Amino acid sequence: MPAKCLDGISFHWNHTKCDIEKDTSDLIEKSRKVYDSIGGLDKNDASYKNVVTVLANSQYEYDMKRNVLDFPQHVSPDKEIRAASTEADKKLSAFEVEMSMRKDVFDNLVACLEKGEEMPPEGKRFLEKLIKYGKRNGLHLSPEIQDKVKAIKKRMSDLSIDFNKNINEENTILEFTEEELAGLPSDFISSLEKADGKLKVSLKYPHYFPIMKKASNAETRKRMEAAFSSRCMEENTPILEELVELRAKMASLLGYPTHAAYVTEMRMAKTGENVAKFLADLAQKLDPLGEKELSELLGLKKAECEKNQWKFDGKVNMWDLKYYMRIVEETRYSVDHNKLKEYFPLTVVTKGLLDMYQELLCLEFSEMSEPNVWHEDVTMFSVRDQETKELIGYFYLDLFPREGKFSHAACFGIQPGCLKSDGTRQLAVAAMVANLPKPSQDRPSLLTHDEVETFFHEFGHVMHQICAKADFALFSGTHVERDFVEAPSQMLENWCWEKVPLLRMSKHFKDGSAIPDEILEKLLNSRLANAGLFNLRQITLGTFDQTIHTREKADTKKIFTETAERIMKVPASEGTNMSASFGHLAGGYDAQYYGYLWSEVYSMDMFHSRFKKEGIMNSKVGKDYREKILQPGGTVDAIEMVTKFLGREPKQDAFLISKGLTPSS
Repeated sequence: MPAKCLDGISFHWNHTKCDIEKDTSDLIEKSRKVYDSIGGLDKNDASYKNVVTVLANSQYEYDMKRNVLDFPQHVSPDKEIRAASTEADKKLSAFEVEMSMRKDVFDNLVACLEKGEEMPPEGKRFLEKLIKYGKRNGLHLSPEIQDKVKAIKKRMSDLSIDFNKNINEENTILEFTEEELAGLPSDFISSLEKADGKLKVSLKYPHYFPIMKKASNAETRKRMEAAFSSRCMEENTPILEELVELRAKMASLLGYPTHAAYVTEMRMAKTGENVAKFLADLAQKLDPLGEKELSELLGLKKAECEKNQWKFDGKVNMWDLKYYMRIVEETRYSVDHNKLKEYFPLTVVTKGLLDMYQELLCLEFSEMSEPNVWHEDVTMFSVRDQETKELIGYFYLDLFPREGKFSHAACFGIQPGCLKSDGTRQLAVAAMVANLPKPSQDRPSLLTHDEVETFFHEFGHVMHQICAKADFALFSGTHVERDFVEAPSQMLENWCWEKVPLLRMSKHFKDGSAIPDEILEKLLNSRLANAGLFNLRQITLGTFDQTIHTREKADTKKIFTETAERIMKVPASEGTNMSASFGHLAGGYDAQYYGYLWSEVYSMDMFHSRFKKEGIMNSKVGKDYREKILQPGGTVDAIEMVTKFLGREPKQDAFLISKGLTPSS
């Protein structure tokens, strides 16, 4: 597509393979010169101006150009471009490892700090962070250790890229007869590709989740779940297990007992012991609830088997979970999700969501008539401050699946909102990438309530990126502690469980009618449905992650199987290894998947203590939230931001209540 010239954007998406290769080499060469100039300074000449500001100015430009080069591997419709982007990511990651190990640059950073120059608070924080990162790379240790750390980091970078590339490129197709897909709605069946009397099904979310929830044929679900939990098993299991070994080796070289200890030092949790206690305590509190829910699922399964004269195996299997959990929602709470999604056409949800975010955060969005995009399905919006009309950024929405595309839902930062070398502010640019169902010939794209919630969550990350007002790219947007980064988005999921917002983002796709009060009330009451099992699964994943990262070696298949059995009381399907497609473990969440639950403590406190009390569409609270939580990014510690927004120290009460527990339990 032709490049579009937009205010504040200097990049485009019509790269060729050669462009990506050349731009990657040019970026490395230019950045290396900056590091060489800083490393070549005499220690006595090192200053805030010629070290810190030079590095910061180089970083904002590097970050933007790097993102434009490695983002296409996740979204480009052209396989050659995706491959070139992946190679660019590898080269840039290797370069970053090399630069992070520059002893000469580290020494001048230390010299700069020791001079005791007057510097702005954010500049001092930037300098102190870089020195801390240098020490975490062993730059204060012997050259032998530094060389070992450097080699390990390069190897880990390549492995992580390959791990996620394998997941993105996964293209397994299963074939079923229409009879084997009994229970699935007609619009789903009609959307499937047909061949030789069979229906083709992929393992992408828009196929996997409906089948696991709706297919009444247990063998169909068993096949589907086994294939899903075996994705990339042959390629990625050895990659993950090598990553575990390398992480443990690097932690040991740097003087940490485990990789988990190394990681959590820079997080809100501070220690792996705090994480282990948090997960174990929550598991203990949720265990009785999980046991009760499992017993209910088993009863439903037994009754269905007796009714249909099917063989009853006396247990809840992994392929049974989503199916019977859905039945619990439909029977106990009478929530028919197939009926409910008729009220959530994507166009209506999108408009309602964007309108509410604008109102809440005092922003204005405008869809671009000539967008700078990478695919015809992608839309692009500008963002302005509602009061000043100042342009503060752009965002993309890339919502439908396609071959080779990133297979989950996520927000990608493309251009950090920060100060440029000339003192002007660089606009923030972010992209939300998802895999929502595409419209069919006879129906628009209809979302489940889960998908609406995911949309709200990921767009919350987009707003965190866009509202950034840090001076340094290092602190821009979602560059906060990893175990807090989910909190702002998790908080905004609550709007999907409140009557007024739900009515604003829904209407029946045929006649435009509102969700009937009866259906709405049942949905809201169902929020606690299966809360025990859902959260025990999250604890299982978090515990598995911590377990493998407190060992020198890990048999991931064995450990995952044991952890699932112990915490969830549901065995992993035989012959599978879900962790081989657990992208978080090679995507920056290693030893920190617990962060989803940890950050939820703060998200629930913020929602219940401010928005629920003062008005969920109260723009005054929304503006306060934007200014105190979203704008600072990583310029201050997360605990300081939350305390300032709440007007007190955070508490766990709202979090425990949201899980169906009482604060005193």
